[in-house]
Amino acid sequence: MPATSRSSTYNLGAPNDTRFDEVPAPMPQPTSPTDLGFTPVYKLQRLIRSKEISPVELVEAHLRRADELDPKLGIFITRTSEYALEEARKAEVAVMSAKSPDELPPLHGIPLPVKDTEAMAGVVWTHGSLPHKDAIPDKDSIPVRRLKAAGAIITGKTNTPENGFAGTTENRLGPPACNPWDPARTPGGSSGGAGAAVAAGLSSFATGGDGGGSIRIPAAFCGVYGIKPTQGRIPRGGWSKDSFNIMNNASSGPLTRTVRDSAIALQVLSGHADDAEYGVLEADPPDFESALKKGVKGLKIGWSADLGGNPVDPEVVSVAENLARVLEELGAHVEEVDFRPADHADVFWTWFDYFTVKGLSAYREDFDNHRDELTDYFGECLDRADTLSAERMWELFNEIGTYRHYTNGFFKDYDLLLSPSLAVPAFKIGEEPDVIGGKQVPHRLWGFTPFTYLFNITGNPAATVPAGFSADGLPIGLQIVGDMGDEVSVLAASAALEEARPWADKKPVL
Repeated sequence: MPATSRSSTYNLGAPNDTRFDEVPAPMPQPTSPTDLGFTPVYKLQRLIRSKEISPVELVEAHLRRADELDPKLGIFITRTSEYALEEARKAEVAVMSAKSPDELPPLHGIPLPVKDTEAMAGVVWTHGSLPHKDAIPDKDSIPVRRLKAAGAIITGKTNTPENGFAGTTENRLGPPACNPWDPARTPGGSSGGAGAAVAAGLSSFATGGDGGGSIRIPAAFCGVYGIKPTQGRIPRGGWSKDSFNIMNNASSGPLTRTVRDSAIALQVLSGHADDAEYGVLEADPPDFESALKKGVKGLKIGWSADLGGNPVDPEVVSVAENLARVLEELGAHVEEVDFRPADHADVFWTWFDYFTVKGLSAYREDFDNHRDELTDYFGECLDRADTLSAERMWELFNEIGTYRHYTNGFFKDYDLLLSPSLAVPAFKIGEEPDVIGGKQVPHRLWGFTPFTYLFNITGNPAATVPAGFSADGLPIGLQIVGDMGDEVSVLAASAALEEARPWADKKPVL
């Protein structure tokens, strides 16, 4: 439902006329939807608590911005505007009733979209798949449940490729997601709608999911921040199709304009749950916001331009390395390393075969009964999985163990590993490159992502920070990888780079 009215009610009082101060706050001056969409979450927290802006005004501005952006960028699969407005009115009453702003949860009244791979009770849950176009769950996934408990107002489900099985965002349900920096180009995937939403100033926080780079890919292509936490840090719960897999390589996580917003989001989403899947971390999560002040002085950091010989565009290497060297100026020791757990093509096929088998296990019914409704890329993934032998599966587990052992050994000597986030800047939709930097890629649909998927099968936390732009004005990212369980160092380095080379003011022209 388009938002066409403006109905902030801060001048109407509240039950018992309870206020934070004896003198009622003045009505806030109107703020444009564009300005609010680019305002970081941590600033929106303050504006709501100080009553400088109403949750209703904020949500209405968000919905108007969505009316403007969605037709251009393909951000949403489903919008929940009526629900969002109802929740905004409740949030406003809570603000007016609270005796102290400290009573309000951390995301109170803040609108945001969630990726359509997450279940939301009573809302169509397609996960980008035509056979599921009418599916409606009766329970929230754990991330959605936690966002609601934190006061967030969910405004819709963002665009994703079928079941999250592509590094770009096209499906058979509607138009593709587009990159705000150039709508003819992909925003990446599989959290492509989320990346476009944050980059275009619809919201400063959108949820993503990452099984092979699906947070880091759109963050890098769209020039925003994205972090995949340690495997098991954020539980997904029984509504995720692969959530009970003993070697689950996928994780929910945030895409944001600022590192601080991601720290806030991680704090909300992380932690054990009784109904969580196998392998969720039992220990309480660290204080992620405090990590932002740690800095990088004394850290030993490895830089690799190609992670063991992967194809990569020289321009991407130059931009990413220039930002990596800034950490030396900030007191870290950065040295070039040959990070090579195996031949780069072997690493790809290990991940890809494992990824396809997971897909076949989760969507066998669709494969058997709706093969003609599946997208080409997803159907071909399941076709491949259906041919793999038991011997190949045993090889996969051995290979994954080898890569984990190698990576764990690296982090005995280094605090962080840096690489380009992707091999190329964003390309035109449907034109994935076969050759990059003069080298043939192992798989055309995934050849531009050689730096991301390894850390899904090892489980390490990994983030992408905006590093700069190509000669064509397209964003380029730097990947920061940490030891298992060490999001703190990843966030510390991210925040240090953000302070030294700010990126939040870089906005596409739409």
